[in-house]
Amino acid sequence: MEVRAGAGPRCTGDGLRTAGPKSSGRAARVSAPPWARFSAWLECVCVVTFDLELGQALELVYPSDFRLTDKEKSSICYLSFPDSHSGCLGDTQFSFRMRQCGGHRSPWHADDQPYNSKAPMTLQREPAHYIGYVYFRQVKDSSVKRGYFQKSLVLLSRLPFVRLFQSLLSLMAPEYFDKLAPCLEAVCNEIDQWPAPVPGETLNLPVMGVIIQVCIPSRVDKLEPSPPKHGDQENLRPAPMVLTSIHEPDLFRCFRPVLTHVQTLWELMLLGEPLVVLAPSPDVSSEMVLALTSCLQPLKFCCDFRPYFTIHDSEFKELTTRTQAPPNVVLGVTNPFFIKTLQHWPHILRIGEPKISGDLPKQIKLKKPSRLKTLDTKPGLYTAYTAHLHRDKALLKRLLKLPASLWQGVQKQRPWDVQSALLKRHLLELTQSFIIPLEHYMASLMPLQKSITPWKVGVWVFPPQRREDLVQTPPQIRPFHQDDFLHSLEHAGPQLTCVLKGDWLGLYRRFFKSPHFDGWYRQRHREMAQKLEALHLEAICEANIETWMKDKSEVEVVDLVLKLREKLVRAQGHQLPVKEATLHRAQLYIEMVIGSLPKDLQAVLCPP
Repeated sequence: MEVRAGAGPRCTGDGLRTAGPKSSGRAARVSAPPWARFSAWLECVCVVTFDLELGQALELVYPSDFRLTDKEKSSICYLSFPDSHSGCLGDTQFSFRMRQCGGHRSPWHADDQPYNSKAPMTLQREPAHYIGYVYFRQVKDSSVKRGYFQKSLVLLSRLPFVRLFQSLLSLMAPEYFDKLAPCLEAVCNEIDQWPAPVPGETLNLPVMGVIIQVCIPSRVDKLEPSPPKHGDQENLRPAPMVLTSIHEPDLFRCFRPVLTHVQTLWELMLLGEPLVVLAPSPDVSSEMVLALTSCLQPLKFCCDFRPYFTIHDSEFKELTTRTQAPPNVVLGVTNPFFIKTLQHWPHILRIGEPKISGDLPKQIKLKKPSRLKTLDTKPGLYTAYTAHLHRDKALLKRLLKLPASLWQGVQKQRPWDVQSALLKRHLLELTQSFIIPLEHYMASLMPLQKSITPWKVGVWVFPPQRREDLVQTPPQIRPFHQDDFLHSLEHAGPQLTCVLKGDWLGLYRRFFKSPHFDGWYRQRHREMAQKLEALHLEAICEANIETWMKDKSEVEVVDLVLKLREKLVRAQGHQLPVKEATLHRAQLYIEMVIGSLPKDLQAVLCPP
């Protein structure tokens, strides 16, 4: 990675920062709670070192008042160091994901709702897990008893911005290892000046003399995002480091040894199948797991996944028990011991050592699980699963057979960008072809617009007469019938947008049993229900309430006020897709209705 020096703040030995460009949000920082801006990006920064007596030990947590449980501290220590079998020398970057214990305990914790309501489902803040981004250094050092300097700098966050935080670590970790704590404090104070991540905005994030420019994806973006805008670069000194993505892995680089099985792996991810990725090092295992879990975009990966997992993890027994079926989780491991422990798992992907050269590595073979051997298992995808869809041979030919001239000279790595974009587009189109029929069928379950009315007509039994009242709830969404959906595929199935042949019906039937169908259906049903609530509120605000009130009793009018208030609170609290004009009109209606009541009732409904 190219690092451009400039006039911005840099760490010094005494922990001070030299003069540099001021953040545009400095004025707002004065009124913000301590570490409020920092917590919009990171939970804390940890330093893990090796102690001869204790083993891995948590040396530092910054800010110091961030609270971690003993179990979380232990997990961070083990997950921040490569397994002893990995033998990583030099600098290694990887990531892990661990369960949060005890809920939100950050004293400066910010509300997730404003960000999550605009962010894509795949990039929302983790509600119950921490994501750790690790920069590990192991070098020979004669001044240390063990003979090696071993230390990890860890960024703990609930945002899945893997490329952003890895880029940040590549800037701050080498200087931290040289200057230690004062440098860390300075960088954290700089991050505390950053603007909050707002979906849809391009942000300039200054740190250590470098400006990192990123575009925060929004749920309304096109599915193939464009690079960040460069309109403000002329006024920025130094020139910014532009990240084309804050989260997307390089799919071609990650999938190089398994290109011939990409569609099989896509199906396994779609169905939420248990999978173990056994790699030679935590950076390879974490990259592969993150690539696998991201290949379903724009569909959110709803199962558990651990980019790097060790036998010391507090959930080791829970996830490796033989007394029940393997859980729906993707595990990235490096210790060969897992082959023996997880032999009952249906799918194991073993990856060999990555090649240094630019040539494509030999493609791993598909093997039966019965061929698993303890410890010395060769690279391969060990599974009895038979893919429902046929391979895209044209795609594989383009991915595997590159002209030799492309791999020569200074442009040796450039074709990887093209290949990664090609692979990403193929997986995106495959997922879209699978999801679009589900989306169309789900949309057909929505009530008709004309059925969304503010009034309902009731009949009093004693004496018989007609009356009108406000509808308490909007019309209901019709239930999802799997058989009806499968019948609809004959004329509106994936064949309309995808050339791949195969058993699409069988794939849908298995998908219905997976956590991903449940997650997708719950989210779509929630969005449709919110849309119905918004349309119902708009219908109420367009009705002639004054005419309705003429022959109504005080009890009925008070009931109307309470219902309108409830709907207004839900619209604002759940951030329903309602226009500001509608919310304003609803508030005016409430005030008008209250104003028509006697003074004593007005005092009850509008206490001072």
